[in-house]
Amino acid sequence: MTRALIVALGLVAFATSAIAADMPLKAAPQPAAPVYNWTGCYLGAGGGYGMFNQDNTLVTDPIFGPSIVDSGKVTGGGRGWFGTVGGGCDYQISERWVIGAFADYDFSDIHGQLALPGLDSTGTEKQRSAWAVGGRIGYLITPSVLTYFSGGFTQARFSSTALVSVFLPQTPVGAHLQGRTFDGWFVGGGYEYNLGGILGWFPNLFWKTEYRFAQYDREFLAIVDDRSGRHFDDGVDTRKFVQTVRTELVWRFNWSAPVRAAY
Repeated sequence: MTRALIVALGLVAFATSAIAADMPLKAAPQPAAPVYNWTGCYLGAGGGYGMFNQDNTLVTDPIFGPSIVDSGKVTGGGRGWFGTVGGGCDYQISERWVIGAFADYDFSDIHGQLALPGLDSTGTEKQRSAWAVGGRIGYLITPSVLTYFSGGFTQARFSSTALVSVFLPQTPVGAHLQGRTFDGWFVGGGYEYNLGGILGWFPNLFWKTEYRFAQYDREFLAIVDDRSGRHFDDGVDTRKFVQTVRTELVWRFNWSAPVRAAY
């Protein structure tokens, strides 16, 4: 009797294990991809390449303001490198969307020959600096890659231009075109990427690249006598357009361990 009971229990155990082996295994739950919160502030620094173009028209500057004396319009411009520093703050408004505000300053060496319609002189013009303040709206294509559009207000400082003879290169004509700060607006677009995902030990480090187009208000630039400082009757009416491509390393102060959420 005891032997029969032991045999029966063994058969039951064998059958149970066989049935369990045939049942499909349920996959272990996978953790959701990490999602970082982009809300917070940052500082950045970098550089880039820029170019400006302009429309110049020769005008006279009578008592009642500038008037055209030579309707011929000349387009010229310059090229060169610049460095930039800036900072801003972002706010993540949803799983995918980020808005922010920022400001930056460029110290530049973007220069080229200034073409003056109706005059037998020219000179080297230089954009010395520019600053901008604005906002951006971005879309997260992955938790660590933000694409965005930007726009806002900008100012650019162009240096005075020492005039030389067109017919005798490098020969001063005793006059210069005054420098001026130009007000304008800009639009741009770019991306920002978390380098911490690659480097690992610098989770707060990001790489940002942006294209920007700026248009500045039309201004009158007087032609000034080098010795006396007197303004001549003639001057140049100019409007400037600047394009830049900038790339920066960005340090985010709020970047911390990810939260878990489906993406």
